[in-house]
Amino acid sequence: MADEQESRAIELTFGKEKRVFDIDDPVLPRWVEDKALASGSFPYSKKMKEKEYLKAIEALQIELVKVQFWLQKTGKRVMALFEGRDAAGKGGAISTTLEFMNPRSARTVALTKPTETERGQWYFQRYISHFPAAGEFVLFDRSWYNRAGVEPVMGFCTPAQYEQFLDHVPRFEKMVADEDIHFFKFWLDIGREMQLKRFHDRRHDPLRIWKLSPMDIAALNKWDDYTDKRNRMLKETHSDKAPWTVILANDKRRARLHVIRHILLSLEYDGRDDKAIGEIDRKILLEKPLKLID
Repeated sequence: MADEQESRAIELTFGKEKRVFDIDDPVLPRWVEDKALASGSFPYSKKMKEKEYLKAIEALQIELVKVQFWLQKTGKRVMALFEGRDAAGKGGAISTTLEFMNPRSARTVALTKPTETERGQWYFQRYISHFPAAGEFVLFDRSWYNRAGVEPVMGFCTPAQYEQFLDHVPRFEKMVADEDIHFFKFWLDIGREMQLKRFHDRRHDPLRIWKLSPMDIAALNKWDDYTDKRNRMLKETHSDKAPWTVILANDKRRARLHVIRHILLSLEYDGRDDKAIGEIDRKILLEKPLKLID
């Protein structure tokens, strides 16, 4: 049981400062609580109010139902990848997007680690089998970009495999876009203290503790390495055909709204209601991902 584990207090480095974080201590450190929302240069000092969020999300979910009817009528296809650090809110954004869509043609793809057979295949092969057919809306909770982040950081691929991936992926994604698939790539970005807070919340919530894996704990001291890999990924795999959309996601409500808004405003579907969709907040959604790095 999780409660029987030994203490996992570790020393974390923040610039010149060192902080001790014990995820098994039920009391969240004050330095995490105070800095969580503002971490990672998040532009707002307060989370979006629930009442405002619920009104906005309902309007967007109505639009998503329209999108599904349009896809079924026209045979168009939508595919989106959701990437980000652990606890960035990928799963929540996906479930909110799909909440009222018909699961027969709107689905999530969340693959486990490759099987022995899959490890012997072309790297992209196991993902292609899950691509949308005519009329489908498919969201990937992590994707082939594992090879641009977690795999090189945690030593699950060789340096040569990592370099080859970065060389191949722009050409691969050009083929995806040329297939006339409406293709989206989202990077949900959170600050370090916010990640610690969300990990701590999971550790001490019996309904969500399954979301906290040993890999999450092992990666706590690899923040800078993940940052370097993220930056290189955004630089080398952002293209006109397959652009990255970065969403600052310390506030899950704002992040979810902007994921859906961006998708809706990118599709010319029947009956689109721009007023109901609302406007993009450029402090939250960055269409030029290098702004995150600069």
